[in-house]
Amino acid sequence: MGLFDGLMGNASTAKPDEVEQELGNLLVDDENVEVAFKLVRDLIVFTNRRLMMVDKQGMTGKKTDYHSVPYKSVSHFSIETAGTFDLDAELKIWISGAAQPTISKQFKKDDSIYDIQKVLTQKCT
Repeated sequence: MGLFDGLMGNASTAKPDEVEQELGNLLVDDENVEVAFKLVRDLIVFTNRRLMMVDKQGMTGKKTDYHSVPYKSVSHFSIETAGTFDLDAELKIWISGAAQPTISKQFKKDDSIYDIQKVLTQKCT
């Protein structure tokens, strides 16, 4: 998947070494990016220690929100697949103690949501 997929809302796999470079000072010494997914300008990053949601904001993307969640804090998650008339898939993640999903991301009809769900299953069990 490439730029067109990103613009259409599909997640594409990002190169872990490039994401590590981009995150620079946010990673601790023994932390490495294992898997990352790019959604237009945003990133979903799985490190060996935590889940990071990177949300680039504004027209230029200079303002960035980094949401960091230790895997042990994820109480549960769900995916809603795209259907015939509803073309969006959705990922929801609940953090311990929260009644509503803390993180929610929309995806277009593709298989990336399954890849993300597999990584979450491996990391959170």
